[in-house]
Amino acid sequence: MADRHYGKKIRALRQHTGITQAGLATKLGVSTSYLNLLENDRRPLTTDLLLKLARMFELDLRYFSDDDAHLVADVTEVFGDAVFEDHPLTGRDVAEFVANAPDVARAVVRLHQAYTHVRTSAEALAQRVLEDQDGLETVERARLSSEQVSDLLHRHENYFPTLETAAESLWREAALRNDDVHAGLVRFIEQRYRTTVSIVAPQQLGGAVRRFDPVRHTLQLSSALHSGSRTFQLAVQVGLLHCHDVIAAIIDEDPLLTSDDARALGRVVLAAYFAGAVMMPYAAFLHAAEDARYDVELLGQQFRTSFEQTCHRLTTLRRPGMRGVNFYFVRVDMAGNISKQFSSAGIRFPRFSGLCPLWNVHAAFLQPGVVRVQISKQLDGTTVFAVARTVRRHVGAYHAPTVLYSVGIGCDLAEAHKLVYADGIDLLNPALAVPIGITCRLCERTGCQARAFPSVHQPLRVDENVRGVSFFATPEE
Repeated sequence: MADRHYGKKIRALRQHTGITQAGLATKLGVSTSYLNLLENDRRPLTTDLLLKLARMFELDLRYFSDDDAHLVADVTEVFGDAVFEDHPLTGRDVAEFVANAPDVARAVVRLHQAYTHVRTSAEALAQRVLEDQDGLETVERARLSSEQVSDLLHRHENYFPTLETAAESLWREAALRNDDVHAGLVRFIEQRYRTTVSIVAPQQLGGAVRRFDPVRHTLQLSSALHSGSRTFQLAVQVGLLHCHDVIAAIIDEDPLLTSDDARALGRVVLAAYFAGAVMMPYAAFLHAAEDARYDVELLGQQFRTSFEQTCHRLTTLRRPGMRGVNFYFVRVDMAGNISKQFSSAGIRFPRFSGLCPLWNVHAAFLQPGVVRVQISKQLDGTTVFAVARTVRRHVGAYHAPTVLYSVGIGCDLAEAHKLVYADGIDLLNPALAVPIGITCRLCERTGCQARAFPSVHQPLRVDENVRGVSFFATPEE
């Protein structure tokens, strides 16, 4: 654990509780001088001391997680905004700011979120000046809510043990069978909650794919859904009913979900997590994933789940003692908008801007339905093995548009050998690694041919007699 820096957290915890350095050292069974070195990050926090601190202060071990790294990334992106061009800050400046005043740093991120949303609203309002502003306000509330729920997933590392336990209990209680989970869930919801399930035409649902009436005790599912998606929506509704208290406990214990919209969205997201755990039970899914060497399409066939559902489930395999490969997850549309994301494997996703165009999740649109792989290297040296493929969303009607997304997962290169997608690839060849960034504004690779904006790390210098590979790329002298 020597690579983690916990000293400031330990000192803040001690000072907040009013314990002297000597007093805490005695309780931990170490010398005062050793604790002093520990608080100044000159000694590693051992597992034994970590557990003692957790028991002593009744802490969740997530207190000592890498949340600071996420916060540093968020604050760095904030100061990468063009509005701060005249106030450049180094990475060290930002890291020290976060370490010394994390609550203030979070407030800065929240303030910038509000500023960004107001700016976006103003731009949209200029285009829609004759339209109703209420629609814009609804969009902005939704953005704030979705970001808060995304942060909730990060704080829990996208793993919720109480929902996993509830899913396992449901399998026993509803006597579910691998060959027909859908029929078992229908029997369960009809018997336990006196709810009638019916499959109806899309036009009867007014654009919805699932509609539950708590008064009439009816659940309608769209016939346009494929069988796996239909089972998933059924499992979501079972989760909202059967796991109401479990979901409420997770939502109510999180003070950073500050609005009713965020809490409502959080309940839906957690119900979807439960649905994934029901369709892909943890132990069985993990063993199958390891046997199939994380072949997403093969796993989807085995568990009757979509490519996206399977990828999402792979990011949740974080049970202590039964962990899977540490995957990140991202979904983008053809315009580059990130609609779903979970940071892991050393990857950070932008909160306020678009993703680097060199990621293979964008290139997947060039060959729809084909799995693309990529070895990529970030500025900090993190090397990632990435897998991406497009997924279609279509309701089945002739005149309905087909929406194409690209879904990507990836892991640290050290774990890539566990994936079938790495077969035949020289993982040790550094020449295969594509240099990627998070966003153009924060990327230090000023000569990148894909650069769309100037970097905050170097002022824009225009020489009318010299043209780089792109307007904002800086040619070598």
